[in-house]
Amino acid sequence: MEFLLFLSKVDKEIIELINKTNHSIEENTALCLIDKKFVGFYKRKEKAIVICTENAKKLGGYRKGKNYENHKTNIYIRRALRHEATHLVQSCNKGKITGVIKNIEGKINARKLKALNSSVKISGNYEKELEAYVMEDKPRKVKEILKTYCL
Repeated sequence: MEFLLFLSKVDKEIIELINKTNHSIEENTALCLIDKKFVGFYKRKEKAIVICTENAKKLGGYRKGKNYENHKTNIYIRRALRHEATHLVQSCNKGKITGVIKNIEGKINARKLKALNSSVKISGNYEKELEAYVMEDKPRKVKEILKTYCL
């Protein structure tokens, strides 16, 4: 799985926790072809997270052998993992948001609003997507909620 190369230590710990929940992680499946702007998906019924590494590389301007230039690709993949792991946690929480982040409306920046709206078109659930977008930048909090709600 190529996406593992782009993860931080904390993100690798998130992977370990995901594995303990009996979920699988897939890479570059047909879902990734829906639109190249999507970098991840959560398949609740299949108990699987999909990481679209190829889409992340295109969006991030990936260049082989140029680690210092792949910062954006790292960010796309790490955020996708945390986002989809948050959806996994919501599933463990009987399909509800966790509410771990208070006053969530003010916690998302303008840059993510467009992505949020695209995700809502697919999922149909604004609250769940909003929580997942906020959690993208909180890897330790994602670890915490995985342990609290799923293990």
